[in-house]
Amino acid sequence: MQSVEINSFSFASKAKGYYELLKFRLSFLVAFSCGFGYLLGVQGTVDWAHFTWLMIGGFLISGASIGINQITEREFDKLMKRTEARPLPTGRLSVNEAIQFGVLTGGIGFSILLWQTNTLTVLLSALSMVLYSFVYTPLKRVGPIAVFVGAIPGALPPLLGWVAATGVISHEALIIFGIQFIWQFPHFWAIAWVADEDYKKAGFKLLPGGGKQDLNTAINIMIYTLFLLPLGLLPTYFGLVGITSGVVATLCGVLFLAQTFSLMKDYSRKSALKIMFGSFIYLPIVQIAYLLDKI
Repeated sequence: MQSVEINSFSFASKAKGYYELLKFRLSFLVAFSCGFGYLLGVQGTVDWAHFTWLMIGGFLISGASIGINQITEREFDKLMKRTEARPLPTGRLSVNEAIQFGVLTGGIGFSILLWQTNTLTVLLSALSMVLYSFVYTPLKRVGPIAVFVGAIPGALPPLLGWVAATGVISHEALIIFGIQFIWQFPHFWAIAWVADEDYKKAGFKLLPGGGKQDLNTAINIMIYTLFLLPLGLLPTYFGLVGITSGVVATLCGVLFLAQTFSLMKDYSRKSALKIMFGSFIYLPIVQIAYLLDKI
Protein backbone atom coordinates (compact mmCIF):
# COMPACT_ATOMS: atom_id res chain seq x y z
CA MET A 1 0.00 0.00 0.00
CA GLN A 2 2.82 2.37 0.94
CA SER A 3 4.62 1.63 -2.34
CA VAL A 4 1.46 2.41 -4.31
CA GLU A 5 1.02 5.73 -2.47
CA ILE A 6 4.64 6.71 -3.17
CA ASN A 7 4.32 5.84 -6.85
CA SER A 8 1.03 7.73 -7.08
CA PHE A 9 2.57 10.81 -5.48
CA SER A 10 5.54 10.55 -7.84
CA PHE A 11 3.26 10.40 -10.88
CA ALA A 12 1.22 13.38 -9.66
CA SER A 13 4.40 15.34 -8.99
CA LYS A 14 5.74 14.59 -12.47
CA ALA A 15 2.44 15.51 -14.12
CA LYS A 16 2.37 18.80 -12.24
CA GLY A 17 6.00 19.41 -13.22
CA TYR A 18 5.25 18.99 -16.92
CA TYR A 19 2.23 21.27 -16.57
CA GLU A 20 4.40 23.94 -14.95
CA LEU A 21 7.09 23.48 -17.60
CA LEU A 22 4.51 24.47 -20.23
CA LYS A 23 3.46 27.57 -18.26
CA PHE A 24 -0.11 26.85 -19.27
CA ARG A 25 -1.54 30.36 -18.83
CA LEU A 26 1.26 32.05 -20.75
CA SER A 27 1.12 29.48 -23.55
CA PHE A 28 -2.66 29.90 -23.68
CA LEU A 29 -2.23 33.68 -24.10
CA VAL A 30 0.16 33.02 -26.98
CA ALA A 31 -2.41 30.71 -28.57
CA PHE A 32 -5.10 33.34 -27.98
CA SER A 33 -3.01 35.94 -29.81
CA CYS A 34 -2.54 33.50 -32.70
CA GLY A 35 -6.29 32.98 -32.81
CA PHE A 36 -6.88 36.74 -32.69
CA GLY A 37 -4.64 37.28 -35.74
CA TYR A 38 -6.34 34.43 -37.59
CA LEU A 39 -9.88 35.68 -36.96
CA LEU A 40 -8.91 39.22 -37.86
CA GLY A 41 -7.30 38.10 -41.12
CA VAL A 42 -9.74 35.46 -42.32
CA GLN A 43 -12.17 36.45 -45.04
CA GLY A 44 -15.60 34.88 -45.27
CA THR A 45 -16.61 31.86 -43.20
CA VAL A 46 -14.25 30.79 -40.44
CA ASP A 47 -12.91 27.25 -40.69
CA TRP A 48 -13.16 26.43 -36.99
CA ALA A 49 -11.29 23.14 -37.32
CA HIS A 50 -8.39 25.00 -38.96
CA PHE A 51 -8.60 27.66 -36.23
CA THR A 52 -8.53 25.05 -33.45
CA TRP A 53 -5.51 23.26 -34.88
CA LEU A 54 -3.68 26.59 -35.18
CA MET A 55 -4.39 27.32 -31.51
CA ILE A 56 -3.18 23.86 -30.44
CA GLY A 57 -0.02 24.11 -32.56
CA GLY A 58 0.76 27.59 -31.26
CA PHE A 59 0.16 26.48 -27.67
CA LEU A 60 2.52 23.50 -27.97
CA ILE A 61 5.32 25.47 -29.66
CA SER A 62 5.03 28.17 -27.03
CA GLY A 63 5.18 25.55 -24.29
CA ALA A 64 8.27 23.97 -25.85
CA SER A 65 9.99 27.37 -26.11
CA ILE A 66 9.22 28.18 -22.48
CA GLY A 67 10.50 24.73 -21.49
CA ILE A 68 13.82 25.38 -23.27
CA ASN A 69 14.02 28.70 -21.42
CA GLN A 70 13.62 26.90 -18.08
CA ILE A 71 16.23 24.30 -19.02
CA THR A 72 18.74 27.01 -19.94
CA GLU A 73 18.06 29.08 -16.82
CA ARG A 74 17.66 26.26 -14.29
CA GLU A 75 20.75 27.29 -12.28
CA PHE A 76 19.67 30.95 -12.23
CA ASP A 77 16.12 29.95 -11.26
CA LYS A 78 17.52 28.44 -8.06
CA LEU A 79 18.74 31.89 -7.04
CA MET A 80 15.40 33.69 -7.35
CA LYS A 81 12.46 33.40 -4.97
CA ARG A 82 9.92 33.72 -7.80
CA THR A 83 11.39 30.74 -9.71
CA GLU A 84 13.01 28.50 -7.09
CA ALA A 85 9.93 26.25 -6.95
CA ARG A 86 9.94 25.45 -10.67
CA PRO A 87 10.19 21.75 -11.60
CA LEU A 88 13.87 21.78 -12.62
CA PRO A 89 15.34 23.67 -9.62
CA THR A 90 13.35 21.47 -7.24
CA GLY A 91 14.38 18.27 -9.02
CA ARG A 92 10.81 17.19 -9.71
CA LEU A 93 11.88 16.87 -13.35
CA SER A 94 15.32 16.01 -14.63
CA VAL A 95 16.99 17.92 -17.45
CA ASN A 96 16.62 14.90 -19.74
CA GLU A 97 12.91 14.63 -18.97
CA ALA A 98 12.45 18.33 -19.70
CA ILE A 99 14.38 18.04 -22.98
CA GLN A 100 12.37 15.01 -24.08
CA PHE A 101 9.12 16.77 -23.21
CA GLY A 102 10.20 19.90 -25.08
CA VAL A 103 11.17 17.93 -28.18
CA LEU A 104 7.86 16.04 -28.07
CA THR A 105 5.62 19.09 -27.60
CA GLY A 106 7.58 21.22 -30.05
CA GLY A 107 7.66 18.43 -32.64
CA ILE A 108 3.91 17.88 -32.39
CA GLY A 109 3.27 21.64 -32.54
CA PHE A 110 5.36 22.16 -35.68
CA SER A 111 3.85 19.05 -37.29
CA ILE A 112 0.34 20.43 -36.70
CA LEU A 113 1.22 23.81 -38.23
CA LEU A 114 2.93 22.14 -41.20
CA TRP A 115 -0.19 20.00 -41.72
CA GLN A 116 -2.81 22.69 -41.16
CA THR A 117 -1.26 26.02 -42.20
CA ASN A 118 1.49 27.01 -44.63
CA THR A 119 5.27 27.12 -44.94
CA LEU A 120 5.53 30.81 -44.02
CA THR A 121 3.64 30.25 -40.75
CA VAL A 122 5.94 27.35 -39.85
CA LEU A 123 9.07 29.38 -40.65
CA LEU A 124 7.88 32.34 -38.58
CA SER A 125 7.07 29.97 -35.70
CA ALA A 126 10.59 28.53 -35.91
CA LEU A 127 12.03 32.06 -35.92
CA SER A 128 9.98 32.88 -32.83
CA MET A 129 11.28 29.83 -30.98
CA VAL A 130 14.90 30.52 -31.91
CA LEU A 131 14.74 34.19 -30.90
CA TYR A 132 13.00 33.48 -27.60
CA SER A 133 14.86 30.36 -26.48
CA PHE A 134 18.35 30.86 -27.89
CA VAL A 135 18.82 34.64 -28.27
CA TYR A 136 16.57 36.45 -25.79
CA THR A 137 17.27 34.04 -22.91
CA PRO A 138 21.09 34.42 -22.83
CA LEU A 139 20.85 38.17 -23.54
CA LYS A 140 18.96 38.70 -20.26
CA ARG A 141 22.33 38.64 -18.49
CA VAL A 142 23.90 41.02 -21.03
CA GLY A 143 21.64 44.07 -20.93
CA PRO A 144 18.27 45.63 -21.82
CA ILE A 145 18.83 44.79 -25.51
CA ALA A 146 17.23 41.50 -24.43
CA VAL A 147 13.88 43.27 -24.10
CA PHE A 148 14.04 44.45 -27.72
CA VAL A 149 14.92 40.95 -28.93
CA GLY A 150 12.31 39.32 -26.68
CA ALA A 151 9.63 41.70 -27.93
CA ILE A 152 9.92 40.22 -31.44
CA PRO A 153 8.82 36.64 -30.59
CA GLY A 154 6.43 38.15 -28.06
CA ALA A 155 4.69 40.07 -30.86
CA LEU A 156 4.79 37.36 -33.54
CA PRO A 157 1.71 35.30 -32.48
CA PRO A 158 -0.96 37.63 -34.00
CA LEU A 159 1.13 37.94 -37.15
CA LEU A 160 1.41 34.14 -37.30
CA GLY A 161 -2.37 33.87 -37.04
CA TRP A 162 -2.84 36.40 -39.84
CA VAL A 163 -0.37 34.55 -42.07
CA ALA A 164 -2.06 31.23 -41.31
CA ALA A 165 -5.36 32.74 -42.50
CA THR A 166 -4.09 34.70 -45.52
CA GLY A 167 -0.72 33.23 -46.49
CA VAL A 168 0.93 36.68 -46.70
CA ILE A 169 2.52 39.34 -44.49
CA SER A 170 0.48 42.44 -45.33
CA HIS A 171 0.51 45.92 -43.85
CA GLU A 172 -2.45 44.91 -41.65
CA ALA A 173 -0.37 42.05 -40.25
CA LEU A 174 2.49 44.44 -39.50
CA ILE A 175 0.08 46.79 -37.69
CA ILE A 176 -1.16 44.14 -35.27
CA PHE A 177 2.45 42.96 -34.86
CA GLY A 178 3.53 46.54 -34.11
CA ILE A 179 0.90 47.06 -31.42
CA GLN A 180 1.94 43.93 -29.56
CA PHE A 181 5.64 44.71 -30.13
CA ILE A 182 5.44 48.15 -28.49
CA TRP A 183 3.21 46.78 -25.71
CA GLN A 184 6.03 44.41 -24.74
CA PHE A 185 8.26 47.25 -23.47
CA PRO A 186 6.13 48.65 -20.63
CA HIS A 187 5.03 45.08 -19.91
CA PHE A 188 8.60 43.71 -19.63
CA TRP A 189 9.97 46.73 -17.78
CA ALA A 190 7.15 46.74 -15.22
CA ILE A 191 7.87 43.07 -14.49
CA ALA A 192 11.60 43.79 -14.30
CA TRP A 193 10.93 46.66 -11.88
CA VAL A 194 8.76 44.49 -9.62
CA ALA A 195 11.25 41.59 -9.73
CA ASP A 196 14.40 43.76 -9.65
CA GLU A 197 15.77 42.28 -6.44
CA ASP A 198 15.35 38.71 -7.68
CA TYR A 199 16.68 39.54 -11.14
CA LYS A 200 19.85 41.03 -9.67
CA LYS A 201 20.52 37.76 -7.83
CA ALA A 202 20.52 35.96 -11.18
CA GLY A 203 22.43 38.70 -13.00
CA PHE A 204 19.51 39.65 -15.25
CA LYS A 205 19.74 43.19 -16.65
CA LEU A 206 16.44 44.18 -18.24
CA LEU A 207 15.70 47.71 -17.05
CA PRO A 208 16.62 50.42 -19.58
CA GLY A 209 19.33 53.10 -19.25
CA GLY A 210 21.39 52.51 -16.16
CA GLY A 211 19.17 49.65 -15.05
CA LYS A 212 17.89 51.57 -12.05
CA GLN A 213 14.45 52.09 -10.56
CA ASP A 214 14.56 55.80 -11.26
CA LEU A 215 12.92 58.59 -13.27
CA ASN A 216 14.81 57.62 -16.45
CA THR A 217 13.32 54.12 -16.40
CA ALA A 218 9.86 55.43 -15.51
CA ILE A 219 10.00 57.90 -18.43
CA ASN A 220 10.98 55.10 -20.82
CA ILE A 221 7.96 53.08 -19.65
CA MET A 222 5.72 56.12 -20.12
CA ILE A 223 7.00 56.89 -23.64
CA TYR A 224 6.44 53.37 -24.96
CA THR A 225 2.99 53.29 -23.37
CA LEU A 226 2.25 56.63 -25.06
CA PHE A 227 3.12 55.09 -28.46
CA LEU A 228 0.20 52.68 -28.01
CA LEU A 229 -2.31 55.54 -28.43
CA PRO A 230 -1.63 56.25 -32.13
CA LEU A 231 -0.81 52.60 -32.85
CA GLY A 232 -4.14 51.49 -31.40
CA LEU A 233 -5.95 53.68 -33.94
CA LEU A 234 -4.15 52.31 -37.00
CA PRO A 235 -6.50 49.31 -37.51
CA THR A 236 -9.41 51.77 -37.64
CA TYR A 237 -7.52 54.20 -39.91
CA PHE A 238 -6.76 51.47 -42.46
CA GLY A 239 -10.31 50.12 -42.37
CA LEU A 240 -9.41 46.82 -40.76
CA VAL A 241 -11.97 47.45 -38.00
CA GLY A 242 -14.59 50.09 -37.21
CA ILE A 243 -14.52 53.25 -35.12
CA THR A 244 -15.88 51.59 -31.96
CA SER A 245 -12.78 49.51 -31.33
CA GLY A 246 -10.63 52.57 -32.06
CA VAL A 247 -12.42 54.36 -29.22
CA VAL A 248 -11.96 51.34 -26.92
CA ALA A 249 -8.25 51.12 -27.79
CA THR A 250 -7.81 54.84 -27.10
CA LEU A 251 -9.61 54.67 -23.73
CA CYS A 252 -7.59 51.62 -22.69
CA GLY A 253 -4.41 53.34 -23.84
CA VAL A 254 -5.20 56.47 -21.82
CA LEU A 255 -5.93 54.44 -18.68
CA PHE A 256 -2.75 52.41 -19.23
CA LEU A 257 -0.74 55.60 -19.72
CA ALA A 258 -2.21 57.19 -16.59
CA GLN A 259 -0.70 54.41 -14.48
CA THR A 260 2.80 55.37 -15.62
CA PHE A 261 2.54 58.86 -14.10
CA SER A 262 2.37 57.40 -10.58
CA LEU A 263 5.59 55.51 -11.22
CA MET A 264 7.26 58.70 -12.46
CA LYS A 265 6.20 60.37 -9.22
CA ASP A 266 7.05 57.81 -6.53
CA TYR A 267 9.24 55.08 -8.20
CA SER A 268 7.42 52.52 -6.05
CA ARG A 269 6.98 48.80 -6.51
CA LYS A 270 3.24 49.32 -5.98
CA SER A 271 3.05 51.66 -8.99
CA ALA A 272 5.06 49.22 -11.10
CA LEU A 273 2.67 46.44 -10.11
CA LYS A 274 -0.27 48.53 -11.33
CA ILE A 275 1.44 48.98 -14.71
CA MET A 276 2.19 45.25 -14.89
CA PHE A 277 -1.43 44.29 -14.21
CA GLY A 278 -2.58 47.09 -16.51
CA SER A 279 -0.54 45.56 -19.32
CA PHE A 280 -2.20 42.17 -18.70
CA ILE A 281 -5.63 43.80 -19.03
CA TYR A 282 -4.90 46.17 -21.94
CA LEU A 283 -3.94 43.68 -24.63
CA PRO A 284 -6.81 41.14 -24.46
CA ILE A 285 -9.45 43.87 -24.09
CA VAL A 286 -8.16 45.74 -27.16
CA GLN A 287 -7.82 42.54 -29.20
CA ILE A 288 -11.34 41.39 -28.29
CA ALA A 289 -12.66 44.87 -29.17
CA TYR A 290 -11.04 44.63 -32.61
CA LEU A 291 -12.60 41.21 -33.20
CA LEU A 292 -16.08 42.27 -32.10
CA ASP A 293 -15.84 45.39 -34.24
CA LYS A 294 -14.90 43.33 -37.27
CA ILE A 295 -17.88 41.03 -36.72
